[in-house]
Amino acid sequence: MGLIMLPNIVYAIRVKDGGVRAGRTVTILEQVGRYGCFIGMVLNIPPQLFGFRSATSFALYLLINAGLLLAYCLIWIVCFRKNNLFRALSLSILPSVIFLFSGLISCSLLLILSALIFAPCHIYISYKSAAK
Repeated sequence: MGLIMLPNIVYAIRVKDGGVRAGRTVTILEQVGRYGCFIGMVLNIPPQLFGFRSATSFALYLLINAGLLLAYCLIWIVCFRKNNLFRALSLSILPSVIFLFSGLISCSLLLILSALIFAPCHIYISYKSAAK
């Protein structure tokens, strides 16, 4: 999860004006979804709704998330100095997919709901930032 946060931290340091204003509601929803995703990735809330159906589903969880995270890191490294639509959308869609996939495969209701709030807001804000 730290690797997903790293580009956001670098962006916040490099962009002093706070980026694009996408609207108060969208920004608040994005933050609610973001923190819900972080909590859902770390904590098992509520415990009875969490678990992998089999060893195979856990292996898929690790393999697919590792691939998505690798793609995320490679795009971030290759496009570090570029501020274009591809970078903005890639670096917002990939974590959204990671959060949603993780919630679905681990049966985490908190993570699924948080990802469904986070994804469209984060992608919209990233799109607006790249179009600016």
